[in-house]
Amino acid sequence: MVIGVIDGDTIVLEGKTRLRLRGLDAPELNYCLGPEAKTALENLVNNKRVIVKEQIIDQFGRPMGLVYQADTFINLEMLRLGFARFHSDNHSQREFLKKAYDEARIKEIGIFSPLCHQTENPANPKCNIKGNIDKSTDTHLYYLPGCVQYNTAVIEKDIGESWFCTEKEARDSGYTKSSRCP
Repeated sequence: MVIGVIDGDTIVLEGKTRLRLRGLDAPELNYCLGPEAKTALENLVNNKRVIVKEQIIDQFGRPMGLVYQADTFINLEMLRLGFARFHSDNHSQREFLKKAYDEARIKEIGIFSPLCHQTENPANPKCNIKGNIDKSTDTHLYYLPGCVQYNTAVIEKDIGESWFCTEKEARDSGYTKSSRCP
């Protein structure tokens, strides 16, 4: 029985055991669509009995598993709705999860919609400095118009990337100017 939902990829089972949904990563609650991802997961599992399959412990010591509620594969549903990014690891449903993630990206739904996935700043076009986070190194870089990678850089607000109005604002937020900028 699910007695609570922490965020879009973590549930609390009876006995107060936390369980992460395996094969995905939802936005933190303070990032773009983080609260909506939590609400979607609550609607799918809160106060319902679930079956957990292929449970493992992740590198941080947290239990993870494939979660089913009746005929619904919850991990797949969260990716299909565009409320999470695919996180690769070896399990029997890996290809199904990857396909749902790819389809959400192609359809530009959820975190892949213009609300969270931006090449231009719709809220304030004058604030056009792009603050990107390298997913493999967690390096925070900013790009100004005219930088080599500026036109291909995408702001992914669901992982905490941001727009800045000034270089000082970017630096104060922990970003460093890209070496690819003049």
